[in-house]
Amino acid sequence: MFIIILFILLGVLSGWGCRKCEARCHVALSSFVGRWQGRLLTGLIWLLLFLLGIEVGSNRMIVRSLPTLGVEALLLSVAGTLGCCLLAWALWKTAKRGEGKYANTKSAKDSNETKAASSGGLAVMKGSLIVVGFFVLGLCGGMEKLIPGWLLESDVSFVALCGLLYFVGIGIGLNPEIKQEVRSLSPRLALLPVVTIAGSWAGALLAWGLLHRMLSDCMAINSGFAYYSLSSIFITEYRGAELGTIALLANIIREMITLLGAPLMARWFGPLAPISAGGATTMDTTLPIISQTVGQRYVALSIYHGFVVDFTVPFLVSWWCVWGS
Repeated sequence: MFIIILFILLGVLSGWGCRKCEARCHVALSSFVGRWQGRLLTGLIWLLLFLLGIEVGSNRMIVRSLPTLGVEALLLSVAGTLGCCLLAWALWKTAKRGEGKYANTKSAKDSNETKAASSGGLAVMKGSLIVVGFFVLGLCGGMEKLIPGWLLESDVSFVALCGLLYFVGIGIGLNPEIKQEVRSLSPRLALLPVVTIAGSWAGALLAWGLLHRMLSDCMAINSGFAYYSLSSIFITEYRGAELGTIALLANIIREMITLLGAPLMARWFGPLAPISAGGATTMDTTLPIISQTVGQRYVALSIYHGFVVDFTVPFLVSWWCVWGS
């Protein structure tokens, strides 16, 4: 958590320094840095998805489980994501009504940024297809063992993630209106982590009606909130390897849905939907795509949301596992 905040702060300071240098030297530095920041951010997102594909493809247990347990995992993750999107949409509408006078004076820049990122079917499809392509490429490379062993054991993905967070911070620092935009957010949005938990559980309840599983099993899996490593370990410990594998797959799929579908979620359900769908990952892996999709105005909210939801994962997963045993 400390490293995540550190790299974001370093980026913010770098972006702020560029703006100050531009004001003193009268050089168009911000536009130049901003242009390259966007390109590098996109490239690092592609790299991260490629590395995630390698990680999934090289895990034989996950690959073997896809035809059977993967169907259950897909249903749980899709239902949980849909529940989060619907409740996030309701919270967004409530918050907009509560913004009062500022709702009419909100900056045109923010509105245009959100619309541009979340609309335009062709652009959305193009970006998502490229991301899917990099993930599939990594998946095939991992399955066919075309990737060197040293790459699988290295910290390349962590370095790429730190780079992503740094460039997200630069984008925040380059924005002179960021303070006003963050202050304009309704206090009601502090309830977003609660909405995420409730939406995930609502999705688990829906999936339970279609699966031959205990309700507590479905609730425990969806209480992972895309934190697949920790939640799958807890569930394996309490309920066995089969349910732990479903939890691992379901939470990986949820993260993938957020990374690939964030623009469509924002377009159909509003700017809070990608944040809620991302669960515990919105303070790290899904933060860059959320920033690109709904704008820098929601970065602070995304980090807060990810931190709170991340903190609840071990408690809620353990509670559902123990409660149902």
